[in-house]
Amino acid sequence: MDIELTAEELSKILQNKDNTLILDIRPKESYMFGHISGAANAICNSMQQKQIIMSKIPPSMKIILIDDDGSESKQNATMMARFGFDAHYLKDGMSSWQGELVKSGHDPSISGDKLWNSIKGNDDVFLLDVREPQEFADFRIPGAVNIPLSQLFANDSLSQIPKDKKIITICSHGNRSMVATFALAKNGLESTSLIGGMSLWNQVLNCSILKEGDITIMQVEKIGKGCLSHIIGSNGEAIVIDPTYPPKKYVEFANEHGFKITKVIDTHQHADHVSAAKELTQISGAKLLLSGLEEYRLESERISDGDTITFGTKTLQAIHTPGHTPGGFTFVLDEKYVFSGDILFLEGIGRPDLRDNAEQFAANLYDTLHNKILKFGDEVKIFPTHHGEGVKPTKDGIFYTTVQNAKKLPLLDLNQSDFVSKVVSITTPRPMNYSIIIKINKGTIPISPEQIPDLEMGPNRCSVRM
Repeated sequence: MDIELTAEELSKILQNKDNTLILDIRPKESYMFGHISGAANAICNSMQQKQIIMSKIPPSMKIILIDDDGSESKQNATMMARFGFDAHYLKDGMSSWQGELVKSGHDPSISGDKLWNSIKGNDDVFLLDVREPQEFADFRIPGAVNIPLSQLFANDSLSQIPKDKKIITICSHGNRSMVATFALAKNGLESTSLIGGMSLWNQVLNCSILKEGDITIMQVEKIGKGCLSHIIGSNGEAIVIDPTYPPKKYVEFANEHGFKITKVIDTHQHADHVSAAKELTQISGAKLLLSGLEEYRLESERISDGDTITFGTKTLQAIHTPGHTPGGFTFVLDEKYVFSGDILFLEGIGRPDLRDNAEQFAANLYDTLHNKILKFGDEVKIFPTHHGEGVKPTKDGIFYTTVQNAKKLPLLDLNQSDFVSKVVSITTPRPMNYSIIIKINKGTIPISPEQIPDLEMGPNRCSVRM
């Protein structure tokens, strides 16, 4: 099969309005400056991503790839043809095209930060997730509607899509969603693709502020995953507990409110996300403090039970709280605020089965909860390191509970024997890549920032609830 098309041949195809998918694989900036009418901007950086997209395109559809000079598009078209697709490329690429170009004032893609601002601002957006149903069921943006990419080429699926809202297409990495914008455009619907898909959505951070007296608590939420970090400010200094990627955002949040980060702490070795503690200390000049009761191969000061950590005019007290991990710590401020790590959440408790010997961990967890955490006064606020799907923040936008509310959790009504039996019997999927993430957070294997989004993708799955 001849996969090469001249500019003249492509022009005739466009005039005949054949059932054709035109993919412009140049960078977004080049595409927006000028592209062939009807082309969708799609950049596939890996073979896996290319195969995923190909599996969703109807085999009967003619596919034409376009780049600057025809070299990359030829390679991709050749590969697609081997898989049985009617794939072609424009000979000599855009350099050969003499026809009209469309200069796009409409950006075909949107960043996760901008999408989050639209959602926060109650903009009228329609979130269209074009992944497969099983992907969508496992992990999604709240409020999104699932129509798989393969179904978008069928006209009967379009009735579910409103014409009076801004349509945002979503997939795992931003490739299927770019093809979806083309499928929608063929039916007169303008849409925008989420850059990096759910992978980069997991890296969006939102900061909410709680000010009480002379203390400022900035809660940083990893929107896509429900991870919670805390920047606690006092007298111009700040301490950060459990930072996630990207670390530079913590410096920005602290600076915005007049604080310099001087110390960074991890409550425990996380299993669902890569800690940004080490990197945050490198860019902020802060000291790194880690549990002295867990194995690390990172240079840091080590924390022991009963230690006090000062910043500004305030002091945190470290309390050893095993159960989720053997060497986890909880930090207490002014006997009014408890930063519990993964021991206690708004909706449940930390799971004890991500290491060996779940029964012993569960027994430790019972002791920690009843003899340490719940011994604080009923009005003490507890700030966890995660929240589960569907859990709502307080009216001030902060996720926290109180000791009084925590005592109402069904699992905490059980005696120790029943608690251990029940907790170890509740089986839920473990966090994706948790064993690798634990090793990364120990410092035993290296990681590059580019690898983190895919490694962390998925729900946090760190809690147990009834």
